[in-house]
Amino acid sequence: MAADKKIIFITGCSTGIGFCAAKTLVERGYHVIAGVRKLASADALREVNVEDTVEIDLASSQSIERAVQQVLAISKGNLYALFNNAAYGQPGAVEDLTRDTLRKQFETNFFGTHELTIKLLPTLLQQKDARLIQNSSILGFAAMPMRGAYNASKFALEGLTDTLRLELAGSSLKISLIEPGPIESHFRKNALVALEENVDIHNTRHSKMYKTAIERLRKVGPAAPFTLPADAVVAKLIHALESRRPKQRYFVTVPTYAMAILKVLLPGRWMDYVLRKAGS
Repeated sequence: MAADKKIIFITGCSTGIGFCAAKTLVERGYHVIAGVRKLASADALREVNVEDTVEIDLASSQSIERAVQQVLAISKGNLYALFNNAAYGQPGAVEDLTRDTLRKQFETNFFGTHELTIKLLPTLLQQKDARLIQNSSILGFAAMPMRGAYNASKFALEGLTDTLRLELAGSSLKISLIEPGPIESHFRKNALVALEENVDIHNTRHSKMYKTAIERLRKVGPAAPFTLPADAVVAKLIHALESRRPKQRYFVTVPTYAMAILKVLLPGRWMDYVLRKAGS
């Protein structure tokens, strides 16, 4: 490893945004440590010259601690950035979400992400310049039906991130949120698995909504207008990593920009109508 290479740890690198980010940043000269849930993904990452792969399950504190020790050993305490990308979406009407189902969503998307962040925070704060980038979602500020668990986890992540940014003002750590809209990935495939495993879709008054949701999740190719490839997110990540003054928030895709504007302009009831239509 060249001494001048900036080191970044990225979670969720098996596919999608994480894989694209790892590949692109290696090409830009970064030393990428790729976090994956299963080490079987390491082969594909090595094919794009990502040499360091760390197994991490954000639902497990033991797994997080092992991963942190590996990251610190590989980086030798010289970690420049953490990109918290790993997450999954748990579909389902709010009234059909059990406490255990909601807890599973938060264990990965919120609690695990938080635990990893605070364990690496002392190392990041030791650097003269460091970056923390959280991958949130359009659903981190605009709630849509049948996505309550994911909405809640991303709203919580944004609140915690904003608070951390305020608390660390004046430190060497610059903190950003990326808020993608529809992106090409395995997200829908994984969401369908979570729906079938954790929600009783047969004993509910929302059967029609579930039918529509399943059709959308099973659709091959983009399921929403203005869907962009993963490198659209990576472009924002690069700005957050390399700008002297990175933005607090980066919108990705037309729907994200549109929703952010409409939330400011529209009365609450009108906005609810837009969100119901967008989420159907």
